[in-house]
Amino acid sequence: MLKLLTLSLSQCACLAMGQVFLKLAMVKMPKFEFSLSFFTALLTNWNLLFSGLSMGAASLLWFYIIKHYEFSIAYPLISFSYVFGMLAAIFVFHESVPVTRWMGLTLIVLGTFFLLK
Repeated sequence: MLKLLTLSLSQCACLAMGQVFLKLAMVKMPKFEFSLSFFTALLTNWNLLFSGLSMGAASLLWFYIIKHYEFSIAYPLISFSYVFGMLAAIFVFHESVPVTRWMGLTLIVLGTFFLLK
């Protein structure tokens, strides 16, 4: 069970990191238009590349997880990506997170623990 938890947390971290890089990439992108400058900006956006690499790593970990573990146990563990996403919102994007969102996140995590029992 510890191996599954470690793999799942790694997968969730990669997934959240991919979303963070995607957000950073989209902030740098100009308004969409069919122009050479837009597609040059798209193809030279390093954050977009890192987003793809992070999401690819998350997908490879997920492939391994669902091949070797029960789906009904593995799938609820994905909800830990919400924790990483919330932390990224605070530390990377400097967003303020209201108490109600923390309460919701706590319920999700508690629900995951009940599913694993």
